[in-house]
Amino acid sequence: MKTLKVVALATVVGLAGVSAIWAQGDHEDGVKTTRLLMPIMNADRGMELFASKGCATCHSVNDVGGEDASPLDAHKMDEYMNPFDHAAKMWLMAPYMIAAQEDELGEQILFTGDELSNIIAFLHDDAQQLLFTEEYLESIAGEETDG
Repeated sequence: MKTLKVVALATVVGLAGVSAIWAQGDHEDGVKTTRLLMPIMNADRGMELFASKGCATCHSVNDVGGEDASPLDAHKMDEYMNPFDHAAKMWLMAPYMIAAQEDELGEQILFTGDELSNIIAFLHDDAQQLLFTEEYLESIAGEETDG
């Protein structure tokens, strides 16, 4: 039987600004085979990315954003979620999302693993979503055109 241990070095994470924690799986025979870095999810950064990457072109949060794709309001989602389930749903819809991105934005949106984990954190954080307003979205759009 395989078990998964998550080792979080709070002092190192806090002092070094590390954005991931280390996870390792051990088999009963002591062989260490699973080597994962689990991202530390940041809803504030996720909100910024949701706006700047163009997700709000098609999706809305609290009635702010597009109407071409499903709204992503945290208060309408399950209380607890597995972030990999969210990624799996995105994968399922990938062909449609890519076509819409190319149509609306002229290109496919690309994410790093950290970016996607932060966006997922935002999409499941009621309190952070309350800060997502038309004014916020416009300020991010203004930063994109200014800089």
